[in-house]
Amino acid sequence: MPLLTYSNFEIEVQSLESQSCKLTIKDLMSAGAHFGHQTRRWNPKMKLYIFEEKNGLYIINLAKTLQQLRNALPHIRKVIQDNKTVLFVGTKKQAKCVIREAAIEAGEFFIAERWLGGMLTNMTTIRNSIKTLDKIEKDLSRNQAYLTKKEAALLAKRHQKLLRNLEGIRYMKKAPGLLVVVDPSYEKIAVAEAKKLGIPVLALVDTNCDPTPIDHVIPCNDDSLKSIRLIINVIKENIIEAKHKLGIEIVSPVKSLEVPDLSAFESSQDDESDEENREEDLLAKKFDGEAN
Repeated sequence: MPLLTYSNFEIEVQSLESQSCKLTIKDLMSAGAHFGHQTRRWNPKMKLYIFEEKNGLYIINLAKTLQQLRNALPHIRKVIQDNKTVLFVGTKKQAKCVIREAAIEAGEFFIAERWLGGMLTNMTTIRNSIKTLDKIEKDLSRNQAYLTKKEAALLAKRHQKLLRNLEGIRYMKKAPGLLVVVDPSYEKIAVAEAKKLGIPVLALVDTNCDPTPIDHVIPCNDDSLKSIRLIINVIKENIIEAKHKLGIEIVSPVKSLEVPDLSAFESSQDDESDEENREEDLLAKKFDGEAN
């Protein structure tokens, strides 16, 4: 079988919005964006975006990837023009660092660790958790003389858990205008919540995914760090460009707070006893009650 080259994908691709997407099919190929899943793991609804089968893998049609991305960019810029926010979602290991970096650079929100059920559909509960996080930071920043070492350690652990999950949406006051998702099969709860609220979803979609609930399908290899970074960076750059043109200040969703070094209080053991968990829960309830 002849070597697959980027010329295989070269069908006529419209130049519309190309000034906002300098990506080429060759760039996508170099990043391995064309490699889909094994043929036995495919979703038939992705047939439209498949170029061919090769050595037991489906090859994604990169001409369609490029066209889909270019078609999506005006919608991304429209979200910024309407003074709405973008929420980046990518919690699997290949995506989380890319998602976090891109969102921070673009001044948008993100979930890179774990999607907690209700992050969109039950924001009252999420805001209460954020209030608890604020309360813990305030208390740990003050004189800790009134806390025993054990209480301080439990609070530090509680703080770490809350911050890890809520860091990227801590200052999100209302529902976003767009979700940008890496692998909608992996982030199906996030996609379902967005659809329930009528929030458009742009997603990097591999050959094993169902593209039906996705408003803007970007067919690509969603398991490759290079592929994810390449496409997410185009989205990020368009957000930044739109903000610059509108004179919108880019503000990081992650703010540096004067919180004391908590490393001295953090447990060095990964395994936690039932007693420690119970004590942490009791202390958490106390702070949850005071924060509300």
